[in-house]
Amino acid sequence: MNTKMPSIQDFPIEDWQRLADAERSPFMDHRFLRALEESLCVGGESGWYPFYISVDGPNGRGALPAFLKTHSYGEYIFDWSWADAAYRMGGSYYPKIVVASPFSPVGGRRFLSENQTPELWDDLAATLERLAVKMKVSSIHYLFCSEAEKRWLGQRGYIPRDTFQFQWLNEGYETFDDFLARFRSKRRHQIKRERRRVAEAGVELCTVEGDSITEDHMAHMFRLYKKTVDQYYGGQLYLNADFFQRILHAMRDRICLIQAKRGGTVIAQTFNLVSDGVFYGRYWGCEEDVEDLHFETCCYFPVQIAIERGWKRVELGAGGRHKWGRGFLPKITHSAHLIYDEVLNRAVAQAVAHESASLRSELAEIENNVFKPCKESE
Repeated sequence: MNTKMPSIQDFPIEDWQRLADAERSPFMDHRFLRALEESLCVGGESGWYPFYISVDGPNGRGALPAFLKTHSYGEYIFDWSWADAAYRMGGSYYPKIVVASPFSPVGGRRFLSENQTPELWDDLAATLERLAVKMKVSSIHYLFCSEAEKRWLGQRGYIPRDTFQFQWLNEGYETFDDFLARFRSKRRHQIKRERRRVAEAGVELCTVEGDSITEDHMAHMFRLYKKTVDQYYGGQLYLNADFFQRILHAMRDRICLIQAKRGGTVIAQTFNLVSDGVFYGRYWGCEEDVEDLHFETCCYFPVQIAIERGWKRVELGAGGRHKWGRGFLPKITHSAHLIYDEVLNRAVAQAVAHESASLRSELAEIENNVFKPCKESE
């Protein structure tokens, strides 16, 4: 039996959590997706219109988190140039379908099931492709999928695409100084200097977690998030105040706020999720400009608490070339794309091939010029 569901609320939470392995991925958690829907961050007039695919047959039971999109905002696998090319060719790129977690540049499985087999993947992919034809979309995009899914979809005719982001990996450090020891003297002293500036400005950092998080904390977090978006991203606000309250009550057990305080007053804060030993840094905002406070709050303090608690990874999402000089390593992220217009599909495939060559060159340069020297003794 194949079913298309217009809301995550139509999918029994116990079934979804089991298929999605929600203990590992908070961004595929039923509670996270429901908070997005109920706050109208997806649905409504957002340009993200959910339709969850459920397959239950001889090859097993599985699901796909699919969304009809009328734009490319909030995806972080950028295809604006593809949309522009479609327009210049006299066609239309929207609507399209994405299989993803909205606003979440976090890798993971997109074919959700307990029984991860090619036969079940084929059932899920074929179901979505039949719907795509009926819905008359331009394309299907699996975003931040696993490497195995990307390879399998490539064999199915999708264009495989690699991008990258920077992540911190815990290599068994016992203290932050152990982590600093990987760097050459100049970089090590720079990091210490940046952290010291924040402390000398009278700023102290702490975490607020679990039952200690209040609705006031989350209301303040939204105001800081909105201030950052207004200042740097032209007011392109993906989340609203209602989402921050709903996610608090739905997923309090996964939320970790980092607060920067001066004189007892919160002057900066980040909203983060923690699951299965992974710290996912999400949203940041500040009331005052303090030199190096962003690095301390978003990079160094998360690494410090990850070391103290034995967490295995810190992911800060897309972008941020400043991260590689602070111990964050490049990590390949994966996607796969099927474009129904044959001319556009060929053009995109060629562009992605050139992009892949540039990506490999860039990663080699980062590895040779940054990370290897940092690991050498002085």
